[in-house]
Amino acid sequence: MAIGRDPAPAAGIEPRASGWYSAHPMRPRDSLLDTVIHLSPPRVLEGLSTEFAERRPSELPHSIADIVAHLCFWQEWLTRRAEGVDEPMATRASIGWPAVAPGSWPDVEARFRRGVEALVALGERRDLDAPVQPAIQFDALAHYTVGDVMQHVAQHNAHHLGQVVVLRQLMGQWPPPAGSWTW
Repeated sequence: MAIGRDPAPAAGIEPRASGWYSAHPMRPRDSLLDTVIHLSPPRVLEGLSTEFAERRPSELPHSIADIVAHLCFWQEWLTRRAEGVDEPMATRASIGWPAVAPGSWPDVEARFRRGVEALVALGERRDLDAPVQPAIQFDALAHYTVGDVMQHVAQHNAHHLGQVVVLRQLMGQWPPPAGSWTW
């Protein structure tokens, strides 16, 4: 697949009308950090030891630390893009899955937390309806606004943090110390 080409463009996807985010307010903090629909990202990771974070069940391709490093990669790249840095998108999926050095879980977790906070801060100071400039050179993302970046990262993080919850459950490391919702 060539970068910049959506393999199966979805019919009817159009860029949002100007002013969409101001007419439909959901603060970046609400979707990225202080979530209501699911446990907040920092709480999903809370209390997880390096031993369990870096453990890769033999039948699965990634450890929790691998997944969180992947989240860091993409949330940092999308943050830079929303800040106006013209950086090309990764050309291979493997680039977005950086290796995690043994014993580095505390650094990976801290990097993730800092990255979420940085993105929230960006969203709170920027116009969410402003287009990402220069445009991302990937057709499916080329129309993105700053608000779209916030939602993209929130959805991507939620997807993979759900995997983290399941891995924690499989390892007997759930719920986190402060508890969790039970439904």
